[in-house]
Amino acid sequence: MRFSRSLMPTRRLLLALCFCSLFATHGSRVAAAADAAPPKVNILFAIADDWGPHHASAYGDAVVKTPTFDRIAREGALFTHAFCTSPSCTPSRSAILTGQYHWRLDSGANLYAVFGNRFATYPELLRVTGYQLGASGKTWGPGRTERPGRQLMGPRYEDFPAFLAKRDVAKPFCYWLGSGDPHRDYDPGSGKRSGMDLSKIHVPAFFPDNELVRSDIADYYFEVQRFDALVGKALAALEAAGELDNTIVVMTSDHGMPFPRAKSNIYDYGAKVPLAIRWPKHVKAGRRVEDFVNLTDMAPTFLAAAGMHPPARMTGRSLMPVLKSASSGLVDPSRDKVFFGKERHVASQTWPDYGGYPCRAIRTKDFLYIRNYRIDRWPAGNANHRGAAVPGGWYADCDNGPTKRYMIDNVHKDLLHRQLFDLSFGLRPAEELYDLAKDPEQVRNVAGVEKYEEQKAALAAELTRELLESEDPREVGGGDKFDRYHYFGGAPLYKNR
Repeated sequence: MRFSRSLMPTRRLLLALCFCSLFATHGSRVAAAADAAPPKVNILFAIADDWGPHHASAYGDAVVKTPTFDRIAREGALFTHAFCTSPSCTPSRSAILTGQYHWRLDSGANLYAVFGNRFATYPELLRVTGYQLGASGKTWGPGRTERPGRQLMGPRYEDFPAFLAKRDVAKPFCYWLGSGDPHRDYDPGSGKRSGMDLSKIHVPAFFPDNELVRSDIADYYFEVQRFDALVGKALAALEAAGELDNTIVVMTSDHGMPFPRAKSNIYDYGAKVPLAIRWPKHVKAGRRVEDFVNLTDMAPTFLAAAGMHPPARMTGRSLMPVLKSASSGLVDPSRDKVFFGKERHVASQTWPDYGGYPCRAIRTKDFLYIRNYRIDRWPAGNANHRGAAVPGGWYADCDNGPTKRYMIDNVHKDLLHRQLFDLSFGLRPAEELYDLAKDPEQVRNVAGVEKYEEQKAALAAELTRELLESEDPREVGGGDKFDRYHYFGGAPLYKNR
């Protein structure tokens, strides 16, 4: 068994908690222990909002320009198989902070949720050992903390340079650098006006290929570049402070791009994310790592780098052995797969159903296997805004924008448009299987093809084992609780489609 479910602290931890009022206030019981003299290493975690896989020049994209991400990758390690645990803002961020699968976080598995008192975050654990915390931009959420005013990442600052100017230079720091980019809405035509060549844009196989869609992707790229520039300013500030080479710099995203069949879907364009890590003292420059990474691995990695033992309840695994290796390719043979899923994004089903679209998946190098638990529900939400659980919802699990609007308005144009519409908005079967060597963008479900039966059965069994081991309510029982948690948000209005 890879992790223990016991919450009983060790004697060593009890001594540490004697002076820690934080966890007494939160009611959190944490199994983390610090070495007597933890190394002074800073942590800068830079996270975009809705930045999908491949969309960086370091990954070979011919249009988007990401010099900061490319620098981090060039001077550190570029990861080619990084995934979030859920392609929705709140659960993804909850999982990153706690180092646990989102399905273990109660209401935190949903968007517009409650972050429970019993869950500790890695910044809070680091603060116990003397770390100075700070955050700016988009942090956790959207949602509420069970204890009002709880700062999950530490106090907010105007920006990272402001934090550096005010920090105690005698203390190591842990900073969350968030951004609202490239979340919608976009300034229409901004990408093209910036000089992007729309003809060179790669249009995913599940989108219509036309000028409108290409321009929409270019507008998204424009905001990806804005996020890259934000992180570039942070690196410049670190260099000016003389702290760059003593800082673990991680640059990634909470999930994929805000387009149909991407964000809030567990295909690659929704669940796969960019990831680059720079740490000159331990990470050899220029490495391209093919190990499968879940963003839940960030919390135990940061704690281990600070000399702490990650709590036993963390399902994520420290990346320290991978980071310290000089090898590229698949460094750790056991990192040949990753698990993820989804609960409620927007409450977008037909009233009075306030449920989400629950699903789980296992991704290997060769296959993606998906289990859909409620095939009676609409994956992208209800089409009828007047009958939606949250008034105004219109396919509300998919962000409004030109590509979405075009695909819905042109569903009856021809057979191709109908097929593309169904991929994003139609009902789905209980099982999906994609052969990634033949179908890298996952548009041809082969779950019902006889020659794949053995492979499908093996992946299904492995997924079940992981879900049972991690006590996923969808497998051990009680999964309907995710549908009953209160939803604090609204829904995109039909009139704004």
